[in-house]
Amino acid sequence: MDGAGPEILDCLHGQRDAMVGFLEQLTVSESPSSDPQSQQAMRALLATAFHSLDYKTLDLLGHKSGGQLYARPAERARGQSRQLIIGHFDTVWPVGTLKNMPFEVRGNLVNGPGVFDMKGGLVQLVFALRALKSLSLTGTVMPVIFLNSDEEIGSRESTRYISRLAQLANRVFVLEPSLGPAGAIKTARKGVGRYTVSVKGRAAHAGLDPEQGVSAILELSFVIQKLFALNDPENGVTVNVGTIDGGLRPNVIAPTSRAVIDVRVAAQADAERIDAAIRAIEPTKSEIALEIEGGIGRPALEPTPRNRALWRHAQTLGREIGLELSEGRAGGGSDGNTTSLYTATLDGLGPVGDGAHAHHEHLDLNKTIERTALLALLLLSPPLEKA
Repeated sequence: MDGAGPEILDCLHGQRDAMVGFLEQLTVSESPSSDPQSQQAMRALLATAFHSLDYKTLDLLGHKSGGQLYARPAERARGQSRQLIIGHFDTVWPVGTLKNMPFEVRGNLVNGPGVFDMKGGLVQLVFALRALKSLSLTGTVMPVIFLNSDEEIGSRESTRYISRLAQLANRVFVLEPSLGPAGAIKTARKGVGRYTVSVKGRAAHAGLDPEQGVSAILELSFVIQKLFALNDPENGVTVNVGTIDGGLRPNVIAPTSRAVIDVRVAAQADAERIDAAIRAIEPTKSEIALEIEGGIGRPALEPTPRNRALWRHAQTLGREIGLELSEGRAGGGSDGNTTSLYTATLDGLGPVGDGAHAHHEHLDLNKTIERTALLALLLLSPPLEKA
């Protein structure tokens, strides 16, 4: 397949209007994570697109989510290596957002809710496969596609499928948007954890009998200081107490209080250390009871040897179409954090643009077309050697 890059890129530039049209279809089909029923139309659009490419699809129904979509070529060779392509069709935007944030094409920029994160990435996937089909280019590694509807809320239902599929894959490509104005590939991501600390004290009248009370709010203040002391910016560790609540009334010693904590770590070793430190927090008084729940939900995506090998390969392919790729580390997690535990993973292969989860959300069409060509070349690549 040497030298196929320019041909693929030319083919995709010829599909520019069709790509915009499909992106508009996906965007106007609003699909917030919080509204599973709204996601069904979006899933049907994607299934139809894969059927046109001679792919078989399977709908995996969700209990609380809108379910997942699995796709693979209708014809496959027994024992063929697999590559997993991951994306999500849920967004953070509620139904009705289009009224104040419409789909718009302004020259080379496309605006709208979810175009950058990550409906543009889904368009890239469909059109990369379409370009390969139209040019009769076939790789030796079978593409397996998994698209979920709960990524923006932690992939709680879909992670078990993702873990299983990743263990069977030679490599994984994640269609999350790229990073920053240069469109950096995400070669590292922080692990993400969520903890809840609940404190139980003893109520008493704050004026008549304060010495009989044990303040859960006072105790929580000590806990919060211990939590913030775990921050280690130099090593990429952040521990943030995001919300607190507690107490009954101003004239009552607070019998209960609670804090919710967000944890971000750059490495699995830090995840284990911080998790142990949080769980080891002890009350300052015997009358206080602490309950600590939660944990690290998404492990860190680390620059492992196999991930670095896949990154270097992407750099080489990028140069074939005139791209000098850069890399970066994202503070947020994705499903690539999970797949990296099992196989080589490259994240941030989606659109180049800005404004994920913001009202100025947009993508750069020309650069996104280039990234579509890069994805097609990656899909054509031979299997990675085990690192």
